Amino acid sequence: MSGKEHHYAVTVTWTGNQGTGTSGYRAYSRDHLVSAGNKPAIPGSSDPSFRGDPARWNPEDLLVASLSACHKLWYLGLCAGAGIVVTDYEDRAEGWMVEEAGGAGQFTRVLLRPRVTLAPGSDVEKAAHLHHKAHEMCFIARSVNFPVEAEPSFV
Repeated sequence: MSGKEHHYAVTVTWTGNQGTGTSGYRAYSRDHLVSAGNKPAIPGSSDPSFRGDPARWNPEDLLVASLSACHKLWYLGLCAGAGIVVTDYEDRAEGWMVEEAGGAGQFTRVLLRPRVTLAPGSDVEKAAHLHHKAHEMCFIARSVNFPVEAEPSFV
């Protein structure tokens, strides 16, 4: 593999010590902050199924969001280069994870459902094809070991 290497650094700071640390499974909060440089911190926790705070982002949410955002960024860039004018884009992405009896688990699938609004006169067939190209290019989708599918719709 050759090419330019990119580096990403984040800090995850646990904020859930409720006075006795991890003295028991129920004795601590799963809350944390995700930060990177001067960017706003993301309040995180675990999935509510694992004693997490439902008002905070969990790693599973962030993985699905990363796949969706990466696809969107590639798609919009490809459309701009191909003369396809997108005026609105919303993706209601979903991911499925299977938890095993021993507690381990893994994602089995992520489905992206981008709803794309095109300017009048746009080539819908070409716009649809660019979703396939975006998937081939997406750094995050190329890095996971489960299927990432896209079912776009156009307005």
